[in-house]
Amino acid sequence: MIKCLVSLIGGILLLITFSNGCMAEQNIVDAMGRTIAIPDKVEKVICSGPGCLRLLTYLQAQDRIVGVDDMETRRSRFDARPYALAHPEFRQYPEFGSFRGHDNPEQILVLEPQPQVIFKTYATMGHDPIELSQKTGIPVIVLNYGDLGANRHQLFQAIRIMGKALGQEKRAQAVVSFFESTIADLHSRTTDIPEKARPSCYVGGIASKGPHGYQSTEPGYPPLTFIHANNVAYETGLKGRALLHSNVAKEKIVEWDPDILFLDLSTLQMGDKAGGLYELRTDPAYQSLTAVKQGKVYGVLPYNWYSRNYGSILANAYYMGKLLYADHFKDVDPKIKADEIYAYLIGKGVFEIMNQRFGGLVFQPVPVQ
Repeated sequence: MIKCLVSLIGGILLLITFSNGCMAEQNIVDAMGRTIAIPDKVEKVICSGPGCLRLLTYLQAQDRIVGVDDMETRRSRFDARPYALAHPEFRQYPEFGSFRGHDNPEQILVLEPQPQVIFKTYATMGHDPIELSQKTGIPVIVLNYGDLGANRHQLFQAIRIMGKALGQEKRAQAVVSFFESTIADLHSRTTDIPEKARPSCYVGGIASKGPHGYQSTEPGYPPLTFIHANNVAYETGLKGRALLHSNVAKEKIVEWDPDILFLDLSTLQMGDKAGGLYELRTDPAYQSLTAVKQGKVYGVLPYNWYSRNYGSILANAYYMGKLLYADHFKDVDPKIKADEIYAYLIGKGVFEIMNQRFGGLVFQPVPVQ
């Protein structure tokens, strides 16, 4: 009788323990389609891979990190990551690995407190997420970073997955809606402009895993796409990777001879004797361009810096729209608009900080003669 009672009580306690364990967990389906069990309340995390901490900051959950990769602790004259400029405290956290997803399991295991979840963008870059989870015993949620072009759905999915894991679903949806409404506003301002009223333009010096010269561009460059600009690097029918980073022949740029030239200021990282600005000032081919002769070269915020800077993309679109179609952007001051975008996404306006770091050339004519 006593044995039966003990067994019954033990069974009840086991059932209670099991039930509590179930209640304390939630299931998340990540970008790899894996169902991952994580704590119901996630308060301690780390973000691995390009752009991952940027997304966490958008969700107003950056105070939940317990460590950073070494990208966040570097010191550089140039830094065009608005989320990091708005939150210099990231530099004070312990490191758990190298940038671009090269995580160190040993460093992760000595973090105090321990992360409950690891978010990871670009799963094929750096440490394998499944192996990382096995080595650390910590669930790894893979996210597709996406973009604001053809892969916009991946970005929005990443924001929602991260939001669900963190209990920040409302904020996640608000961020998605912010992107959608901002892009819709840019579209509505410019969609009815006749083709003949659209100056031809080209943006060069775009970074891709590091700085590049003026031939570096992006045929599907989102800021120009949002405002229906005549981007000479774009060709009808381009899809997928063909819309992404491209190095065009200098001769082609001369042949196009665009009305307006934009310079992605990330190229300044290459130094005073290299990069897009140096080339525009010294190369006879570029000096022959009409836009160079007429002083119609303009500096824009870096597009790629530890992956795509989504706030800067939107800010660039408003500046470019104002420059190309002033009558359609009468109510917009691009610098103020940039800080409104930054304040919403990362909690602070940082336009002037970036402008100072890039020689005061952001949203300004760039002297090239």
